[in-house]
Amino acid sequence: MSDDTRVDPPKKRIAVMQSNYIPWKGYFDLMNAVDEFVIYDEVQYTKNDWRNRNRIKTAHGVQWLTIPVRQERLSQRISETELAMQTWSRKHWKTIEQAYSKAPCFDEYGAAIASLYEQASSFRFLSEVNLHFINGLAQLIGITPKVTASTAYPGGSDKNSRLVSIIKAANAGIYLSGPAAKCYLDEDMFAGEGIDVCWVDYRNYPLYIQQYPPFAHDVTALDLLFAMGSKAKDFLKSNPDWRSLCEARQ
Repeated sequence: MSDDTRVDPPKKRIAVMQSNYIPWKGYFDLMNAVDEFVIYDEVQYTKNDWRNRNRIKTAHGVQWLTIPVRQERLSQRISETELAMQTWSRKHWKTIEQAYSKAPCFDEYGAAIASLYEQASSFRFLSEVNLHFINGLAQLIGITPKVTASTAYPGGSDKNSRLVSIIKAANAGIYLSGPAAKCYLDEDMFAGEGIDVCWVDYRNYPLYIQQYPPFAHDVTALDLLFAMGSKAKDFLKSNPDWRSLCEARQ
């Protein structure tokens, strides 16, 4: 008697996010939780956001690092946003070096990060810079999902239909989304297309020994890398079980 029981393969997991400059650990946590990570830089550039800036810990408190960019019109896309000067990368690296030179794993990773900054000085567009650091930091942390530009996938005219189009074209069945999207995401539309939505929960991250207390979670992942080195991935909620990053389904 044959056994006709079949086990369906696990659904492909996907996330669609705008690029950030040297993102925080939650960004890489999301990358680590999916099979494909889509960079969605075809949308409007927003001033004073995470696209062109992030924060580091210093002896004098949290400090912003901001890439100067040209915003010539309100409708300008992230992918169209150009850098305003080329000297920013050298200045940022010097500030990072001063802040983290005594961190436990700076000697191990400092040269690699310095090289990323040296290479970044030749880029023209903000999206190029962000993707350069996202890929470089992901590799150092040990995260290796497929990274795709949203423009590789056609279709969709509004936010929800565009996301559904990308997810279906990528043959994914589970969409991981940050909590900010709850204000516009149409879960009924996604469900109608056979797509499960998993809401990411960025609370309750484990602590590590961070320079200059009090502890701050919302800083660049460079802080985690320089503090914990090869163990940085252990401080992501998606490791080893990606479901721990998502809220429990009711």
